[in-house]
Amino acid sequence: MRSIWKGAISFGLVTIPVKLYSATEQRDVAFHQVHRTDAGRIKYKRVCTVCGKEVAFSDIAKGFELPSGEIVVLTDEDFAGLPLTSSRAIEVLQFAPLEQVDPIYFNKSYYLEPDRLGTKPYVLLRDALESSGKVAVVKVALRQREALATLRVRDGVFVLETMLWPDEVRVPSFPFQTEDVEIRPQELAMASSLIETMAGDFDPAEHKDAYREAVQAVIDAKTEGREVVMPETAERPAEAVDLLSALRASVEAAKKSRGGEPDKAAKPKRVRKSA
Repeated sequence: MRSIWKGAISFGLVTIPVKLYSATEQRDVAFHQVHRTDAGRIKYKRVCTVCGKEVAFSDIAKGFELPSGEIVVLTDEDFAGLPLTSSRAIEVLQFAPLEQVDPIYFNKSYYLEPDRLGTKPYVLLRDALESSGKVAVVKVALRQREALATLRVRDGVFVLETMLWPDEVRVPSFPFQTEDVEIRPQELAMASSLIETMAGDFDPAEHKDAYREAVQAVIDAKTEGREVVMPETAERPAEAVDLLSALRASVEAAKKSRGGEPDKAAKPKRVRKSA
């Protein structure tokens, strides 16, 4: 891995020099836009809509469109004086329980490696944070943008999770939220049974990107001049007549897939209404 940023964790009066690395990478199959007839690459030019001329990258500025349609042009000099936090500091603001941080806020993950002179304070803070069961809430500036983030420990390494700001998370508002939906006790009991049947420890290695593998198989086949054969997909059970029947069939299918015997007597218990 190659570091993409150097800075320091600011923890009280302690400064821990670190290097930052991307912790994740997209494994999608990358494509280029090409001319269908001769496979030539498609190129795009930066053309001004006013004068019609091609514009050099050095002559491009940022523009903000007003409601009136007018454009406010901002240059590098305009951004230079903005109150951005130090681009080389990861400032610890507080420590909080991880369960208080909604995962919807998480944006991007990075690994932090200590600089040679920062190994001891890095390990000290890492061990103290891990034993506390909390995460550090920090503020950091990456790529000229200030972000809230959390600092946690994974496999003995600090993971910096940049976060969205509260006003960047949309509030859900859908009609069904105010509807009075009737759920029968039998349906709830069967749904709970399905959850219990499918419960298990999460192991990411058990899952794979079947679509990406299929696309790669098509590419490999065309490269080698072979016939393209699409992989078989699992058969879906026939649609059930109603919700309760669908839940019951799902429980039986889940038990069967896990090697258990289908419960022929798997019927919801009758719920007696009190007089």
